[in-house]
Amino acid sequence: MKIGIIGSGNIGGTLTRRLQALGHDVTVANSRGPETLMELVQETGATAGTARQAAEAGEIVVIAVPVAAVPDLPADALRGKVVIDVDNYYPQRDGHIEAIDDNAVTSSRWTADHLPGATVVKAFNTIQSGHLFANGRPAGEPGRIALPVASDDATAKRTVMGLVEELGFDPIDAGTLDESWRQQPGTPVYTADRDADGVREGLSFAGRSR
Repeated sequence: MKIGIIGSGNIGGTLTRRLQALGHDVTVANSRGPETLMELVQETGATAGTARQAAEAGEIVVIAVPVAAVPDLPADALRGKVVIDVDNYYPQRDGHIEAIDDNAVTSSRWTADHLPGATVVKAFNTIQSGHLFANGRPAGEPGRIALPVASDDATAKRTVMGLVEELGFDPIDAGTLDESWRQQPGTPVYTADRDADGVREGLSFAGRSR
């Protein structure tokens, strides 16, 4: 599968390494330009590009950038694409975004509103990059980490859940983008490395405690 990744930091770089190693055709971009990605390219065999090139190249496009940078993404190039939103909103980094601060929208809904025509799926935001790199396990193995996946589109959700599975984690249906607050920072499943039952329990507990 052709996958674009916009953002080469901890999660973006890790997904570049893991997905390319699994045989996917990855084009990776960052905010500093393709020439700054040569070390990652040489390590992985991925292709370096601009954000627009990564968006245009991918059948699926991962966005791994600060939430505040979402309005700067090439939204027209993401139209019609499945976009995996791995971002987490941190006001101390992103500045205060009133709609998210007021709980009027989840961060993934806010992202989707800035990417009209894209199908946004929230995933990979609850795991630390080192664990994403090293802790994938075969299906059924005890202690396998589970990851919640949220989207309004069932087909896109299944596609991304397939990638989660391929990477060695149990995908858990976490509902819609409006329900994705249950996997945001501060919730029971955030960086908790729970198994499938634990993630389901954590998502349910978040829903009861809000």
